Amino acid sequence: MKKILLTGFILIFFAAADVSAQQLIYTPVNPSFGGYYYNGQTLLSEAQAQNGFTAGSSAYNPYSQNPLDDFKNSLNRQILSQLSRQLLTNAFGEAGITEGHYELGDYNIDVTPGGDGVHITIFDTGTGDETTVIVPYF
Repeated sequence: MKKILLTGFILIFFAAADVSAQQLIYTPVNPSFGGYYYNGQTLLSEAQAQNGFTAGSSAYNPYSQNPLDDFKNSLNRQILSQLSRQLLTNAFGEAGITEGHYELGDYNIDVTPGGDGVHITIFDTGTGDETTVIVPYF
């Protein structure tokens, strides 16, 4: 009896409830894929605002850089790399670092001993930048 009564209440509940559904339709946003025509200008302006590449940027045109400047920068990096290897070898080797003034390419390098370590001052004559590195004593 309880089963019949419970089944009746469930049937009455679903029969009394207004059940409706609608069809879901996908509408594309991009007009290239069938979307609304006037969305095109909005999408184009958003894409142009997010575009990081411009006609004048070096990322856009890899041939806009001067090959001689690239060679000069590469040579300077190699000289500094060789110098840093020599300084580290001398600092941790038995000979020690020889103090003095060195001119390598666009760089003037001064090596002087100090109380807290060896002071290495690198001056770039091309840009006027100066960097001081202190190699501590061990």
